[in-house]
Order: sequence, then C-alpha cells, then structure tokens
Amino acid sequence: MACDSCRTLATSLPDAVTDMSRLPTPSNAELELLKCLWRSGACSARELHNGVSATLAWSYSSTRKTLERMVDKGLVAEVAEHGLNVYRARASKVATLAALSADFTRRVLEIDGALPVQAFADSRLLSDAELTQLEALLRDPDQDLQP
Repeated sequence: MACDSCRTLATSLPDAVTDMSRLPTPSNAELELLKCLWRSGACSARELHNGVSATLAWSYSSTRKTLERMVDKGLVAEVAEHGLNVYRARASKVATLAALSADFTRRVLEIDGALPVQAFADSRLLSDAELTQLEALLRDPDQDLQP
C-alpha cells in the first residue's frame, strides 16, 4: 500500500515512543490509522485513507482531520517532503497493544493482572519477537520498551 519513496522517508521522522504512559490512548479510528502505519511504515494521508477506507468508510477530509489530531496528541509524526506530508507512528505498536490490553483486562473483565500472551498468538499484527516484547510488558507494564 505505501509507496517506496514514503518508506524511505521514515528515516527522517522521529522515533516511536515506547512508553505509553507518555501518550494518550488512541480512539478506535486512530487505532485503525496506527495499525495501517505499523504495517506500512511511513505513508501519505492518501495512502492511509486508502488503507482504512474499507474499515472506516469515511471521507478523505475525515482522515486528514484525524491525522491532524493524532499529530497534536503525539501519536504520529508528520514531515513534509517534496510537497507531500508523510506520517509515521510515534506510538509503539507493542506498547500501545499492551496498554489497551491492560485497560480492557482491568476495566471490562475486572481481572487483576494481565491477559496471557497466548491470547495474542494468532494476531496477524504481531511478529514472534513482538509477542515476546508484549509478554514482557504485560508482566511489567512500567518497563520502557526498547525498539
């Protein structure tokens, strides 16, 4: 989905934030955009819109406005290259999923403690290495994840 030139621009964007206590919890729509960025790396707003249009079914202007809010919140970084705004996730995938999982476990399931990492074993979003990182974060949510 993301063009090769956008992927190469990722090196000029700020690093991902791995401590979710420093970032707000993403909304459902923001999470869809983050998932697209985690899969593709750096993308233009149009590429992101095309990537989430089937899920979100909204206008391009809604995608742009949501991206502006995400930049303001610190969830994504934006850089202008050759007249094109390119976005990259600042929120770490593993730290975000650990924080959302812990919140769901505590608020919805009323469980003291973390879900076992096996709950994520079939996720198409996580690699084996990321599952290992997630397991560590679920056991000790106060640790700072190293990218």
